[in-house]
Amino acid sequence: MLTEKVQRAIQDVRPSLQADGGDIELVSVGEDGIVTVKLTGACGSCPMSTMTLKLGVENYLKKTIPEVTEVVQA
Repeated sequence: MLTEKVQRAIQDVRPSLQADGGDIELVSVGEDGIVTVKLTGACGSCPMSTMTLKLGVENYLKKTIPEVTEVVQA
């Protein structure tokens, strides 16, 4: 259930990443609410990827899915 919610939310942020030549893949969702993702394409090698992950992806997931406690990169 939580994994499905996270997958849907990631689909919401994916177009923004793809517009800059990157993408995001869901790796896992832990029972503790920690979501592990992999940034690919331009996002995978971008020096700003940590900021994108925390300020963009993590903030959006936490706002839309209260069970999410953190988003980390694989």
